[in-house]
Amino acid sequence: MQTWSSIPVPRVAGEPRPLRLFDTATGEVRPTAPGATARSYVCGITPYDATHLGHAATYLAFDLVHRVWLDNGHDVHYVQNVTDIDDPLLERAARDQDDWVVLGMRETALFREDMEALRVVPPREYVGAVEAIPEIVEAIAKLVADGSAYRVDDAEYPDLYFDHAVTGRFGYESNYDEETMLRFFAERGGDPDRPGKRHPLDALLWRMARPDEPSWPSDLGAGRPGWHIECSAIALNRLGTAFDVQGGGSDLIFPHHEYSSAHAEALTGEHPFARHYVHAGMIGLDGEKMSKSRGNLVFVSKLRATDVDPNAVRLALFAGHYRSDRPWSDELLAQAQERLARWRSAAALVAGPSAEDTIARLRDHLGNDLDTPRALAAVDAWAADALAAGGSDHSAPALVRTAVDALLGVEL
Repeated sequence: MQTWSSIPVPRVAGEPRPLRLFDTATGEVRPTAPGATARSYVCGITPYDATHLGHAATYLAFDLVHRVWLDNGHDVHYVQNVTDIDDPLLERAARDQDDWVVLGMRETALFREDMEALRVVPPREYVGAVEAIPEIVEAIAKLVADGSAYRVDDAEYPDLYFDHAVTGRFGYESNYDEETMLRFFAERGGDPDRPGKRHPLDALLWRMARPDEPSWPSDLGAGRPGWHIECSAIALNRLGTAFDVQGGGSDLIFPHHEYSSAHAEALTGEHPFARHYVHAGMIGLDGEKMSKSRGNLVFVSKLRATDVDPNAVRLALFAGHYRSDRPWSDELLAQAQERLARWRSAAALVAGPSAEDTIARLRDHLGNDLDTPRALAAVDAWAADALAAGGSDHSAPALVRTAVDALLGVEL
């Protein structure tokens, strides 16, 4: 699948800072410790609607991870999927009397446009579930062969399920108790009450073909993949095991990331699937999480259509910490637009106050679990001094402009 266009990320003068991130599995902020190549996998969209600000907040957070690693001199192997076959896509297509393939292609194209406008550094590999079906089938066949998967006792639809207890570590990523797991499983695409399963928490691997549903021929029987095994196979085949970061929104902690890690660890016998499990908070509107089911969405494309500068959108979402659930409002956007104008005015000066300390603080804050509120405050302070008193350092505006571009992805 085609990704979006890349953008140059300039080199920043001075000493970079290593990146520390909060790991959901351990509940601690820990150093990331990549080798020469930093490896990350971020779960992509199910393309049945346009990119809203909840999506944008997640992908901007992992764009900062990408940029800090680049600043530290790492090559970055970033993989993202597109779940271009799943129940929500089929349900939306049926509701709107649309072709599911056309719907998925249209919304994926719009997502790419939004990411490019937001100056998100693209993944090296952008992989659709449909194009990955052969490798997903191979992974499921291995799970069947080693006893990690089984067919339900259903003569009409003998679907394949994963035995969630097979690794002996299920639950280590989310740290949820079984009651919480069952609740989230039911709410987030699971089927705890499916007859014939060994346990309510066993997850679907391969859904046998149903009338009027798309399916693919395979040695498993005609059907289509479950959600979680998709990411396990795509990540393992491109990044291997124990890659540096698996990321997504906090609503993916369970079930999606718990199962994708369990599938992968059952396939390889190696633990952990990822060294860090990193999750972005939810964006709210009018006191509730922004979601397609609630219909309370603010779309990136609609903001762009009203000539909102995507750099201001970045700054508005960076005003809160990436792990926090936080609201979106017109006031937040207006404040970001004012901040962007101040920064641009300061960066356009012939000279300004020295930039080295500002850049050092910007790096310090981003290296400490992507503390964007303090990072923005550091640039605010430099801009205020520059606009109030100017300065004699003729290189400072260019240095700040370069650092803000490289590290925050904001073009001044």
